[in-house]
Amino acid sequence: MGMSATTLTKAAWCLATFLLVTLASTLVMGGCAGGGGGAGTGVGSGAGSGSGVGGVRRDGAALWAVAIHGGAGTLDRGAPAEQIKAYRAALEGALAEATARLERGEAAVDVAQAVVMRLEDDAKFNAGVGAAFTAEGGHELDASIMEGHTLRCGAVAGVTTVRSPIGLARLVMDRTRHVLLAGAGAERFADGMGVARVRNAHFDTPRRREMWEQWKREQAGATSAAIMGTPDVRFGTVGCVVLDVRGHLASATSTGGLTGKRWGRVGDSPVIGAGTYADARVAVSCTGTGEEFIRHGVARALASRVELAGESVDEAARHLVFKVLKPDDGGLIAVDAGGSISTPYNSEGMYRAGASSRGVRFVSIWQE
Repeated sequence: MGMSATTLTKAAWCLATFLLVTLASTLVMGGCAGGGGGAGTGVGSGAGSGSGVGGVRRDGAALWAVAIHGGAGTLDRGAPAEQIKAYRAALEGALAEATARLERGEAAVDVAQAVVMRLEDDAKFNAGVGAAFTAEGGHELDASIMEGHTLRCGAVAGVTTVRSPIGLARLVMDRTRHVLLAGAGAERFADGMGVARVRNAHFDTPRRREMWEQWKREQAGATSAAIMGTPDVRFGTVGCVVLDVRGHLASATSTGGLTGKRWGRVGDSPVIGAGTYADARVAVSCTGTGEEFIRHGVARALASRVELAGESVDEAARHLVFKVLKPDDGGLIAVDAGGSISTPYNSEGMYRAGASSRGVRFVSIWQE
């Protein structure tokens, strides 16, 4: 029996509506299923039980995770035992503060800032006190911070009298519409914010001065490439990435830069998307040859691989460290919204620590 044109039109409309509703339902279900992040583990991260969604474990307990780094330039394995013990103790102390704050329910961005400020005041690391010397014998410090669920971020570069560069970066994020302030402008901003100031010599340490003196001696008879042969000269950064109990992510990074740097050189640490990045899926902090992390936009590239390629945080991190960066370029720390931690590096070592509410806890310097 034949059907009228009106009847056919109504039938086609009903079929199209049914297909669209079915497709929309499939996409929504697929999106929700993929939103919790992978359960992969990174270097030294350990395996967690269950996957976290929205800041809560499957057993109902609050989910949190944190990773910390003190730079990819490390002590030699043959260093005196007391020096190695001191670095481990510093990482343990920073990790203990981070976990205590997270267990109290503090926000990810506040925890990341507090941990980095602690490391800035620790002369063992190249950030704040203990910063590298420039070619002229001074200190120029850089830092950045980012809150994942809002994409708010702030950074400073080339500051010379600000006791806590990461604290000033946080004020850039909170008090201005800008992202990055540099040099004299950043110093004027610090004037207006009333932050703690110090003489530039406050950042001096005997160890960093010795490295600078060695750098100057080598200038006479070696190329800059040869001079940069010691990891402690090339690398030096501190960073922290955090997942809090609300499911929010944040990242913070601070550095004293490169021994012998000239002309206002700025590395990746204050560059959002290169040395620091956080969104709703992952938080990243990098350490190593800053120019390479800038060229490849490493921190943002990791987040993009998680978002667009569906990789786990560890798959994305390892791809970038081992297949994009060159050997000995450095490493990174990352945590995702499911509480998974990744800490790959391609240098001799990387000061690092991490913990989560799943029972993961590690403090490492080399591949152990």
